[in-house]
Amino acid sequence: MQRKIIHIDMDAFYASVEQRDDPALRGKPVAVGGSRERGVVAAASYEARVFGVRSAMPSSTARRLCPDLVFVKPRFEVYKAVSGQIRAIFAEYTPLIEPLSLDEAYLDVTETIPGIASATQIAQEIKSKIREATGLTASAGVSYNKFLAKLASDYDKPDGLFVIKPQQGLAFVEPLKVGQFHGIGKVTAAKMNDLGIFTGLDLRQQTEAFLVQKFGKAGRFYHAIANAVDDRPVQPDRIRKSTGSETTFATDLTEWPDLIDGLAGPINDLWQDCERIRSTGRTLTLKVKYADFQLITRSRSFGSPISSHAQLAQCTHDILQTLMPLPKGVRLLGVSLSNLESMDGVASQNEVGKQLTLGF
Repeated sequence: MQRKIIHIDMDAFYASVEQRDDPALRGKPVAVGGSRERGVVAAASYEARVFGVRSAMPSSTARRLCPDLVFVKPRFEVYKAVSGQIRAIFAEYTPLIEPLSLDEAYLDVTETIPGIASATQIAQEIKSKIREATGLTASAGVSYNKFLAKLASDYDKPDGLFVIKPQQGLAFVEPLKVGQFHGIGKVTAAKMNDLGIFTGLDLRQQTEAFLVQKFGKAGRFYHAIANAVDDRPVQPDRIRKSTGSETTFATDLTEWPDLIDGLAGPINDLWQDCERIRSTGRTLTLKVKYADFQLITRSRSFGSPISSHAQLAQCTHDILQTLMPLPKGVRLLGVSLSNLESMDGVASQNEVGKQLTLGF
């Protein structure tokens, strides 16, 4: 059976929530994030995007592009609550929901509910219910696989609905720049350009063997999507692969006590997230961005998952110690855990260890 996939993407989600809740912000260029010199834009309203303001952009750059930009501190608890409302609307139509973040998700509606004939109609109803329940707009893409549904939701933003039918897939992919493909980042796109691959048609004309030779196992995926093929299922219980937190500092850090203080926030945030999702990890990664924007990471894997905040802090400090003395000042520090496992299982293993120690 031909699958029916919907990709829902909320329009400028964080910024739109802020404009909804504060009428004074409506119609104005808004950036959610830190306004200080070292701040970063987490989200930008469409009024701000006109000036070139984008998420992940340094706040100082955003302010230069748009002098009238209004900065608003993020309220993640509010965004999570709104996301929960949206998720409840999705559940009215299918149990096959794969969240990608707070503001986007894939839905498999191959088995349509009685009385609704098409995936397009379901997407229209979801968009209407989201607007009614939250006062926000969403864009939707409808197609026969996840790759095309994602492209479709980006095609007619904001508040759009675009459908790519099975007979249209190949033609839709052909003229797109490879950098527009979800799953092909800037570095990979640049490498493809160096090989003379600029569009979907160029990519399709390469053999799978050639792409695997140049890009490893990912080459198979690139070959498939160039042919408008994507067999990945919508995974409602998709396992989270990692969790992390980072912070950018107002001034560059050079001394050990300042670095330890600077890591305290990300370590606390990371462990709180671990407790929230009831998962912890075996692989710890420290991210360091120097004053000249050079970015490095250092990872360490352990025989068992990290089991406490204190252990997380100590292991992070140990990794940082390997970088001392620093070659230059540090503007950003981040910490993340991957190879996640259930915290409950870790707790059970620890309890068994304690019993064995006490008993023998």
